[in-house]
Parts: sequence; structure tokens; C-alpha cells
Amino acid sequence: MQNTTYLTDKQVADRFSISRATTWRWVERHKFPKPIKLSPGCTRWRLSDVEEWEKQQVEVSA
Repeated sequence: MQNTTYLTDKQVADRFSISRATTWRWVERHKFPKPIKLSPGCTRWRLSDVEEWEKQQVEVSA
């Protein structure tokens, strides 16, 4: 069984030096992976989804 690492909106924002609001704006505009609702009040992004998105951004800009 593989361990999955999850990121909070603050961790995502810190990773890209953006605000938490920008993270959510990107999601609303379909520019960033949708988070996963683990339970009421607990929404997270899979680290693997974020890393895949990063990889795609590098490929698009290359």
C-alpha cells in the first residue's frame, strides 16, 4: 500500500509563493487540480497531483 501525502491550501500557497485565495481562484478557473474533500472541513491536495501539474507546466513552457 502506497502512502499518500496531502497538502493544505496554505502548503500549496507557500510552495508557489502565492496567496491561499489565489490557490482557490486557480481551482475555480480550472488552472489547478481540484482538491479532495477528506471529511467535512478537511480539504487537501494530493502531493502527486500537484507534482504532476508542475511537470505539465514545465513541459508547456519549454
